[in-house]
Amino acid sequence: MRVLLVEDDDLIGCGIEAGLRQAGFTVDWARDGHQAGLALRTTAYALVLLDLGLPRISGMDLLRQVRHGGSDVPILVLTARGTVVDRVGGLEAGADDYLGKPFDLTELIARCRALLRRAQGRSVELIRYQDLTVNPAAQTVEAGGARVPLTSREWAILMQLLTHQGIPQSRSRLEESLYGWQEEIESNAIEVHVSNLRKKLGAKLIRTVRNIGYVVEKE
Repeated sequence: MRVLLVEDDDLIGCGIEAGLRQAGFTVDWARDGHQAGLALRTTAYALVLLDLGLPRISGMDLLRQVRHGGSDVPILVLTARGTVVDRVGGLEAGADDYLGKPFDLTELIARCRALLRRAQGRSVELIRYQDLTVNPAAQTVEAGGARVPLTSREWAILMQLLTHQGIPQSRSRLEESLYGWQEEIESNAIEVHVSNLRKKLGAKLIRTVRNIGYVVEKE
């Protein structure tokens, strides 16, 4: 899943970006509020990690702009401002969760997953679909109780489809979930990855929607 990290501190940002990528996320990193605003207007993100102390446009102003614009993307605020007033202000402005600096990276990842579960209407970590058991935290997939190895791209497509059951995902939308700003989009990559998923998990799992894209039917 593609997330937007908004953080102006290079040291902190590098650590968060590395941790998120290791946890299976595609990460775009904006270093100021203006750049983040442009990214949010042009890309559909699953989650935003937002520092409040940003140059150009403050994190709080950006938060208000996002919510006033009607976006309900989950937003996790990261800030050194740890007072109750600051926390309440951020939550009332539209933040979904709040984590004060310094923080443990494992807690950050856990909070990200919790926000995504809430946004997807899930109360538990495991995703069960037909004979599949998918564990987003461990990045594992079992079919009929047997572990099935997937590449990182196959995993990302599977998660995008399973968390949007019944909603066809266009090729461009799937590409958005797979590729960050610095990554080159491979020609016909989506078709190849979908074909591999069908071979590994069953030909009927993913249905092609003509002239639109692909869908996993809602159970």
